[in-house]
This record gives sequence, structure tokens and C-alpha cells, in this order.
Amino acid sequence: MPAGDRELKATKNRSIKTDGEKPLGGLRQVAAIAGVSTATVSRVVNRPETVSEALRKRVEMVVDQLGWIPNGAARALSSNRTGAIGAIFPALALGDFARAIDAMQDALAERNFLLLLARSQYDADLEFNLARKMVERGVDGLVLVGKTRTEGYEQFLSKAEIPYVNTFVYDDTAKRPCIGPDNAQAMESLVDYLVSLGHKRFGMIAQTTRNNDRAAARREGVRTALARHGLAIPPESIVEGQWSIEEGRMLFRRIVKADPLPTALICGNSLLAVGAVLEASELGIEIPKKMSIVGYDDIELMAELPVPITTVRVASDEVGRVAARTIADLVDRKPHIAGERIPSEIIIRASTGKPRED
Repeated sequence: MPAGDRELKATKNRSIKTDGEKPLGGLRQVAAIAGVSTATVSRVVNRPETVSEALRKRVEMVVDQLGWIPNGAARALSSNRTGAIGAIFPALALGDFARAIDAMQDALAERNFLLLLARSQYDADLEFNLARKMVERGVDGLVLVGKTRTEGYEQFLSKAEIPYVNTFVYDDTAKRPCIGPDNAQAMESLVDYLVSLGHKRFGMIAQTTRNNDRAAARREGVRTALARHGLAIPPESIVEGQWSIEEGRMLFRRIVKADPLPTALICGNSLLAVGAVLEASELGIEIPKKMSIVGYDDIELMAELPVPITTVRVASDEVGRVAARTIADLVDRKPHIAGERIPSEIIIRASTGKPRED
């Protein structure tokens, strides 16, 4: 019988009283009232899965009654751990990143880790600064997006000796775990689908590749697939933006100046695609009769527009869960995966069809 459970058996009929007792303060007071050792209280707080449910409930009841808040700084000093995982995402509120964050927080909570979030806005210098601050504040590990970083950033992570994983990118040759889709392959499949419909004239509203190796891979996937079919996008039919519906609308106005007009338009992310579809409606360009439009990522709005948008959907919640398990294993020094390719699929909706006949 574990020591904590023997303590519980010996004290199961003991009432919990605080009146008239000399306060022992914090951890020692909880232990004394619950009739267990301070080590057992620490296990309940830090590693609840290692004690029985009955013992955990008894100690937690005392903690609640006393209103005791464990001293995180003191625990960090004694264990060299804070129980916090830092995650830096380019954006937090929309699409794949938001779904991954939700799943990651739940999965980390199951391992008794707290998730701390920061947003880099695709700014390499800001991301490096945020990583520094998180490490300085004692996070046990980092979850990052992509795998391309400056030499100084890589040297910092190496010298800090902090575990980290790369997400939303897959590379089975990388030194650190990469957990995400094969961005290039996903876009190749999307191009193959459009070619199968009969499209030969393509345009693209690409997401900028600045500090974004995922966007670079998607653009390369489009180029590779078109080349296989003996096709290419003319310079006047490719434009570049960042991540907003407004940009998608503005860039679509540039696309329609091309002559001849593309019959299929590939957008680098969900918001650019939404902007393109809205602007097409404003300009009286019938989708998909006059032009098919596709995107990457699958936000709710894409399915709710008057013309729902065909897109690549990534299992982003699985990215979050696998990343959480992997970074927790790294921190706990348990066996961990070298990386995992997360599946993606083409969601076909009304924005795509056979090309118009000129």
C-alpha cells in the first residue's frame, strides 16, 4: 500500500478542525489537518495521478477550506520546474491556430501543465524576444510554429537547453520534433483536383513567405504540381498578402486585371479566400461559373458564405494534442516521438467547378 494511502487509512475517521489549533502555515498546515505528510500534499498538488482518488479528494478538501495557494516560485526552486509550457503563435484568434491552442491547453492540463501564450504576428524579431522572455520566466518547454529561425535564435534555444517542438510543419529529417501537415503536398493535391476539373489558367493570392516557411512550402507545392501538368502561373496572375479579408478583397481586384482572366484562383489562407469571394460578388464575377476559388485552412465563415469555399482542412486540433503530449514527454524526460505528419483533406464546396468555356 502506498505511503499516502496508509496515511489516509490511519486518519479516515479524523475530523477536520482548525479552531483553536496553532496555524502551521501553508504546506505544513494542510498536511497536519489532512493527517498526511508534506510529501503527500506535494504529490497531490504536483502529480495528482500518483495518489489514490480518495486521498486526493481529502487533501483537496483541506486545501479548499484553508484557501491555500501553493507557492509556485518555491516549487520551482525546489524542483527546477515551473509546470508552465510557453507557446508562440503568429496569430491566436482564427483558424488552425485557434483550434490547435484549444486542444493543446486541454491536453497539457491532463499532464498538470499550464499553457502560456504569446503572439508574434509573423515578426521574427518579436518571436525571438518573446521566446527569451518566456525562458527567462522559467517555462519548462516551448511550442513553436514552423522550423526556420535565425542563427541567433537557434543558438539561444540551444544554449538555454530548453525542450521545444515545431508545429504546423512536417520534416522527418529535422533535429527537433515537427508536428503538422505536409504543406507542399496538401497544395499539390489541391492543384491536382482543380486540374482534374479541367482548369489550365491559374492565379494565386499567396500568403507572404516572410518568417513563414509554411507559406513558402504551400507556394512551392502549387508550382510543383502545375509543372507536373505542364502549367504555370503568369507573373501578372500572382500577388502576395498577409492575413486579412480586406487584403483578400484588395488583391482580388489586382488579379482580375489579368488578361486572360484565370479560371481558378488559389488563395494562401482562409481569410484571403473569403476576401476574394466577397470581392468577386461585389464585381459581379460569378463563382464558380466564371472563376473557381479555393483556400487553405477551414474557418467557420467559409462554409457559411452564399458561395461556400472549397479549401484544405488540416486536423489542427490533432496538431495541438500531439504537440502537447510531445513537449510534456520531453520535459518529463520520457520517450517521445521524433515527429508526426498530421493529415489534411480537401473539403469540396460550391466555389469550385469546371472552367468556363470562352
